[in-house]
Amino acid sequence: MMTAIIVDDELHCREVLEHLLRKHCKDIQLLATCESGENAIQVLKREIPDILFLDIEMPDMNGFQLLEEFPNPAFNIIFTTAYNEYAIKAIKQSALDYLLKPIDKDELIQAIQKAKEHMQQTGSFNVQKFLDIINNKKSDIRFAVPTLEGLVMVNAEEILYCESDSAYCKLFFVDKTGPLVISKTLKEVQEVINANKDFFRIHHSYLINLKYFKKYIRGEGGEVVLVNNLHLPVSRTRKQDFLNMLNKM
Repeated sequence: MMTAIIVDDELHCREVLEHLLRKHCKDIQLLATCESGENAIQVLKREIPDILFLDIEMPDMNGFQLLEEFPNPAFNIIFTTAYNEYAIKAIKQSALDYLLKPIDKDELIQAIQKAKEHMQQTGSFNVQKFLDIINNKKSDIRFAVPTLEGLVMVNAEEILYCESDSAYCKLFFVDKTGPLVISKTLKEVQEVINANKDFFRIHHSYLINLKYFKKYIRGEGGEVVLVNNLHLPVSRTRKQDFLNMLNKM
């Protein structure tokens, strides 16, 4: 059983979505329906749903402003709106899905399925809370990561480099074990180990441990060579920052 909260300033929209959930998604337990962002904030301080169905255009506080109160939400976000011009911004907010009104039942079912799969990959969204607790108390060296099997403690000093794999990330280690596939994006991994100055994002797809940097080969973006002679590309947009950083080493 998954839990959900609906946030929409229009009563008719709340009732329609509630009806669709009860009829076609019977494994969803509705915790609350909220008519405003302010109301939703109070509810979300008491209840943490698996899914937040969030309208965007609301008076006083829109959906994006509401999410500013929860910078690291422990719930899936599914935006519901009559305006498709918000799609790109919704994606940037790490929304799980984006449903246009009037909501189609098949698209709703697909969004629910996507939420189920996401929860299975991370174990549950309570895992995120657990990770926050662990990582807020971590040293700069060790941190916890969610894998498909559970949680693993990783020593940052043993990471050679990290590679983006869509919604996942692969960690490659100096001792050649792995790769370890974790249920985090490369950006999220970078944020977790941000306090460790030994790591640098050389490319949209690569985060390297500078302890194992061997040399830089010039080019439009250029290439980094690691101690194991692996060549990784440096993006053109990150090249100058990378070279500036090397000059300070």
